[in-house]
Amino acid sequence: MPSTARDRSSAGGLLSIGQVLARLENEFPGLSSSKLRFLEAQGIVNPARTESGYRKFSHADVERVRLALTLQRDHYLPHSVIREHLADIDAGNSPDVPVPPSIHSTARRYKRADLLAAASAPTQLLNDAISTGVLVAAESYGEDAVTLLRALVALDRHGIEPRHVRGMRQTVDREVSLIESALAAYLRRSDATARARADELAPELASRLDEVRRIFTQSALERMLSS
Repeated sequence: MPSTARDRSSAGGLLSIGQVLARLENEFPGLSSSKLRFLEAQGIVNPARTESGYRKFSHADVERVRLALTLQRDHYLPHSVIREHLADIDAGNSPDVPVPPSIHSTARRYKRADLLAAASAPTQLLNDAISTGVLVAAESYGEDAVTLLRALVALDRHGIEPRHVRGMRQTVDREVSLIESALAAYLRRSDATARARADELAPELASRLDEVRRIFTQSALERMLSS
């Protein structure tokens, strides 16, 4: 159960978002209140809440944020890796700094027959996914393709075919174009700092778009079920 500000008051003075920003702004000039809220949404930090709902950060929270931002800035680590690293520390271990994921990943690749077997998918469903552009044809496929094909199998049981979700891929392409446009100033630069900032902001913007889509979908479902 999340702790409250009252529960943790004995640990010392708690800080508001503004006070946390003031403490960290010299080290991380780009830090903002929305970034802190995003770190919370990603499970990086779990600040207390007052009865009015305001976030309150302990000194341990501030150090946790500092470590997460340092790992992101200096080692280009994604939030998922940072979260696992912090969980390892929480478990009482002293892990080394993780190695950034390599673009030359050794993750398993699946040939066509292996992909069909892993997803328990019929051949025609895979053919339909490729012909409609939902899945791009390749000599081998990664884990994302397995996950996608499994989802298509589940949807197909309810009469939702690959052609029905083709528009979703087109929507995603438009959203990526929005993100690319928003980050154009960083993407035009070739220095590592700009690239790191783009790498940091891109998933945050994608998460916000996911949030908007989720709210729209939930509202539409509520209207459908109440009609």
